[in-house]
Amino acid sequence: MSVWDKMLKKQSLDKYLAKDKQFVKSMNAFDLMSLGIGAVIGTGIFILPGTVAALKAGPAIVLSFVVAAIVCSIAAMCYAEFSSAMPIAGSAYSYGNVVFGEFTGWVLGWALILEYMLAVAAVSTGFSAYLSSFLQGFGLEIPKIFSGPFDPAHGTYLNLFAVLIVWLITWMLSHGMKESVRINNVMVIVKITIIVIFLLVGAFYVKPANWHPFLPFGVKGIFKGASTVFFAYLGFDAVSSSAAEVKNPQRNMPIGIIGTLIVATILYILVSAVLTGMVSYKDLNVANPVTYALQKVGQNWVAGIISIGALAGMFTMMITMIYSSSRLVYSIGRDGLLPKFLGQLQSKTHLPQHSLILVTIIISILGGLIPLDELTNLVNIGTLIAFTFISIGIIPLRRHKEIKNTGFKVPLSPVLPIISAIFCIGLMAILPAETWIASLIWFAIGLLIYFTYGIHHENIS
Repeated sequence: MSVWDKMLKKQSLDKYLAKDKQFVKSMNAFDLMSLGIGAVIGTGIFILPGTVAALKAGPAIVLSFVVAAIVCSIAAMCYAEFSSAMPIAGSAYSYGNVVFGEFTGWVLGWALILEYMLAVAAVSTGFSAYLSSFLQGFGLEIPKIFSGPFDPAHGTYLNLFAVLIVWLITWMLSHGMKESVRINNVMVIVKITIIVIFLLVGAFYVKPANWHPFLPFGVKGIFKGASTVFFAYLGFDAVSSSAAEVKNPQRNMPIGIIGTLIVATILYILVSAVLTGMVSYKDLNVANPVTYALQKVGQNWVAGIISIGALAGMFTMMITMIYSSSRLVYSIGRDGLLPKFLGQLQSKTHLPQHSLILVTIIISILGGLIPLDELTNLVNIGTLIAFTFISIGIIPLRRHKEIKNTGFKVPLSPVLPIISAIFCIGLMAILPAETWIASLIWFAIGLLIYFTYGIHHENIS
């Protein structure tokens, strides 16, 4: 078989279903929504509405979130159809292998590895900063050498809390999804409760005059804001990684993915409306706009609670992304494109422990030792590449003779999937040049691994 034939070789859905049948099907629609909300609603809900309102949209930030949600919902529906038609581990990587072929699947898998691992590493450093600040309020201070990435010139050698939180979550996940999902569900409820407390308290201080002018940056401001807040919704795609562990996936996967987007949109809109009603949008270009607004109206105790909400938000996001990363690496190892031991499930727990440990080691190195400020935009490009292919992929999916989807289907296909792909390509085009350069380096490494190892060891048929 020629190299070209190998690159275009497609995996059989039945073989994937057979390989993944060892997974324990323990999750329902509520668990999936909890994973999705855990990934999508993080610290961004306490920051993004304020800064984008101040710089781009004004009080019309609420409409920016609506526009972004409408566009994002099309990609979400495409993921919902794929996960309903193919309830297998590996998300866009596995879908790509079935409908496009091995090489496209590898590129999507490599893009998602970048998205998931970098996202967790970046959030782990944010968690560490928040936790250190929180502990300082009680007079507890971590030694400087353990407070930042490896930078001897500034006296820091390891971001200890960033490493510890990642290993704590890994320890949780290694004890089974049932227990991990319960903890995640509790943390998501805590996070949403804190957001609701802000909304209830803040509503008493809303002054309608702060919503005038509603469009200080014009209609253009709505769309500029939407192009920024679109990235606030990223993370729902990670839910599709869990398809092999879900009861009745044809019903529950679409509910989990689309339900996540609906709840996230409602919360973002309400927080934006209350925040811009409490204080003038002009005053919200600060690092912590929600806390700032609460302090300005004299509600310092609620501002303190927001810190707990931020920690809970980051914690649940890391659970979802570490979980999704391990299933992704498992899926690639299962197909032989990475060492096969990564594609093994432990006999007792039926969990991919090898891939979970490898993922954790890599994230620990990134979060504990390496400054990530310049790399976080790579999370966006990895996601948008996956969104583009999944959107276009609906067309060959519908024509695939082996796949009989009795579950959710994207309406107005192929028009909506094509619109979704065009929008994702447009968003990629506006990302900074340094992001493109860094991503080209990342994909060059991926191609090197594929052509020197993966293509010679794959067992896709």
